[in-house]
Amino acid sequence: MATKARPTTIKKIVAENRKARFNYEIIDTYEAGLVLTGTEVKSLREGKANIAESYASDEDGEIWLINSYLPEYLQANRFNHETRRRRKLLLSKREIHRLRVAINREGMTLVPLKVYFNDVGRAKIELALAKGKKLHDKRETEKERDWNRQKGRLLRERG
Repeated sequence: MATKARPTTIKKIVAENRKARFNYEIIDTYEAGLVLTGTEVKSLREGKANIAESYASDEDGEIWLINSYLPEYLQANRFNHETRRRRKLLLSKREIHRLRVAINREGMTLVPLKVYFNDVGRAKIELALAKGKKLHDKRETEKERDWNRQKGRLLRERG
């Protein structure tokens, strides 16, 4: 009897928040599902979403994605969705409790890192539990990034 091979996880990244790793110190990451309407899913599949200014918030024991932008689906006519509506995130009770404690007691922030479709075709979001960086931390990150670029150039030149 042959065993079935597990399918490789193919992620089609729809939107990415590249500034998040620069502005925040990432402590932990979580994968959450998104509650979306049909036109939002079709709009996401076109790949024009934006999560750069969005964040996640704890309200009434649930986690919500706030200020994310999903453009209207052009073929949807009157059944279209609001572009910046609040979207519920799907997490387990244990994860929600852990995140609520971190947000309320420790003063951390929930920042979305990327929105993607998993191998089954479901829309997922990668959330990061993060602390905001101070200005000197950001400068340190820039110095480190510049040094790594310079080091790569030197290694390429010298072989």
